[in-house]
Amino acid sequence: MDKLLSNIKISVPEQLFLKDPETSTLGKKIVEHSILLINDIGFDAFTFKKLGTRIGSNESSIYRYFESKHKLLLYLTSWYWAWIEYQLVLETHSIIDPKKKLTKAIDIVCRVVKTDSTFSHINEVILNKIVINENSKSFLIKEVDIENKAGYFIIFKRIIHRLRDMILQTAPNYKFATSLASTIISGSLHQHFFKDHIRSITDCSSEIPPSSFFINLTLNTLNI
Repeated sequence: MDKLLSNIKISVPEQLFLKDPETSTLGKKIVEHSILLINDIGFDAFTFKKLGTRIGSNESSIYRYFESKHKLLLYLTSWYWAWIEYQLVLETHSIIDPKKKLTKAIDIVCRVVKTDSTFSHINEVILNKIVINENSKSFLIKEVDIENKAGYFIIFKRIIHRLRDMILQTAPNYKFATSLASTIISGSLHQHFFKDHIRSITDCSSEIPPSSFFINLTLNTLNI
């Protein structure tokens, strides 16, 4: 069974932090309240000074964990995708039929997030909202090539590759499996955003979740 199943700890690339926030009470507090604050005011308005005020700590103490708010956003989004990856592996590893496995995988990466009590300092529901609203800001930057080479997006790429492999298991001759996988994962965020904010440009709703759309799109595209 995949090694993810043997260790509940969600691992994030070490390049994203100066000190692992999971190793101290203050670090966990920084992560917990950064999620709440970004959700309240948005990433653009978010600063370490505001976060320090919120948690009753010096701004300099936050810089001991994260070099910049960009690195903090990368940490949060990477943690989220690693958490989704854990669920993906856990819930699909015993499914033998490739079509059923792919359908389940799409549902997992696209579904509405529920709170996971395993991680008491992280509100996954609110973090999901941040990923929907802010995920693209983690890589739509001038330094994206440098950061990609440094491994900052390794978890995001890994979950796309897992989905790609499931697509190929179902349709081995399909030529655009990676593009389809990345479209499903990134497109799901857009459909969730449109569903909540610009409803006139999506058919998704509280009754028709983005997962239904992407399962339909994928099965029809692969003709299975």
